[in-house]
Amino acid sequence: MNIKLAEFVIFDVETTGLSPVDGDRIIEIAAMKVKGPVVVDKFYSLVNPQRTVPLEATQIHSITTEMLVTAPPAAEVLPQMIHFIGGACVAGHNVRFDLNFLCYELSLLGRRLHDQTPAIDTLKMARDLLPYLSNHKLSYLARCLGVAVDQTHRAMADVELTVAVFLRLMEMAGDKDLHQVSVFLDQFGVEKPSFRLNQKSQESLF
Repeated sequence: MNIKLAEFVIFDVETTGLSPVDGDRIIEIAAMKVKGPVVVDKFYSLVNPQRTVPLEATQIHSITTEMLVTAPPAAEVLPQMIHFIGGACVAGHNVRFDLNFLCYELSLLGRRLHDQTPAIDTLKMARDLLPYLSNHKLSYLARCLGVAVDQTHRAMADVELTVAVFLRLMEMAGDKDLHQVSVFLDQFGVEKPSFRLNQKSQESLF
């Protein structure tokens, strides 16, 4: 299958910190489903982490504890995210970070992403396709590719930026004959993290 016929869900999370295993949690999640150059669906939610948001985290993404008081918890939001992904491939910039949080929090609920769900890292794509750039941070990469950069460090804004970058990189990959899904995944895919499922919460894997 050509990559332009495949569905990709580009997603991003904002969190209370850097390490889910040390108690940090997702507080915002956003995703856009694309097929070829077309955005076919969107998903967004704030997430109540059931803990306070540290000041240093708020200084990055401007999300406060008070903003999350009435937000739904992860147990409500993340199963919706699994449904949104469906049979698509997930993608993100430095996607291991976002996958680490998503997969860990799903494990706490006794759930996980489908085993068949592949993951693509646009950072890996950029380093491979644009090795001459001085750095491959999302905002710098976007500017180099002619993508306007407005707000960053909010989940949907970062997703929108990543989608624009991803579509340009996908065109570049096609120019290098990396247009078949199997070849594309071999070149730019990353492994999903694996966490032990919380058996007490385990009602269904999906």
